[in-house]
Order: sequence, then C-alpha cells, then structure tokens
Amino acid sequence: MKTKTTPNAQLALDNQFCFALYSTNLALNKLYRQLLAPMNLTYPQYLVMLVLWEKDDVTVSDIGERLFLDSATLTPLLKRLESAGLISRQRSRQDERQVVITLSESGRALQQQAASIPESISCAMACDNATLRDIKQQLEQLRQRFHLA
Repeated sequence: MKTKTTPNAQLALDNQFCFALYSTNLALNKLYRQLLAPMNLTYPQYLVMLVLWEKDDVTVSDIGERLFLDSATLTPLLKRLESAGLISRQRSRQDERQVVITLSESGRALQQQAASIPESISCAMACDNATLRDIKQQLEQLRQRFHLA
C-alpha cells in the first residue's frame, strides 16, 4: 500500500508568495477586464493609455521604460491601439530610429470614460487609502529589488 507523501512545507502551494501574488493578479485582471470592456481596451492597452494621458507625444522606448516592457511586446499592442483610432505612431523628426506615440482625439476623450476605474478598483479592494499606499510602496520596493537581482 502506497502512502501519501506530505510535501515539504516550503513547497506547499499555499505557502508560496509567488502564488499569492499570481492569484491576486489574476483576480485583479478579471476585474479590470470587466471595467475596461465598455472601452474595448485590454489591461496592457489601458496601461499604455495611462502613460499617454500623463504625457502625450512620447517615444515607444519611453512607454516601454514606464511599463517595464520591450518594444517587441509594445509594437503589436500599439498597432492595435492605432487601428482602434486611439493613437498615432510616427517616426521622430529628430531621430528616425524612434517612433513617437500621440493620442488622437478619441484617445483623449477616452480618458473621461476611464476616470472612474481607479475608484472602482479601490472600492473592490475594500482597504483604506493608507493601507493601499503601503501595499503599493512595498510592491514597488520588491519590484526594484528583483530588477537589481
């Protein structure tokens, strides 16, 4: 008769930090999917739009730095945003190797529609602002440590 082996506590799924982060991210992305559906945006597209709403006329590499994405990942995403009429992509006049991304009027108008998303996410988290700030700060510090490792 075979006996069931008990896993090493270090390897138990419920003890994994990475799984807690991963499963939380899945739940958060599901919520974002619901909130972004009326705008026909995916979560990565929403992140690009957030960057552009902060500062328009930026290069692909600027967007990539802000989002920790390479141009190979960003290019198809930007093409879809351009096809949707939310942005335009043009070669830089100063350096033809760079592509400058600019919001269209539709892209600017979409910002108004997205204005309620952060509050909806905050309500779903059911945390006070101080707790959310602390969690965000801790995650940013952790991300920085991983980039240095």
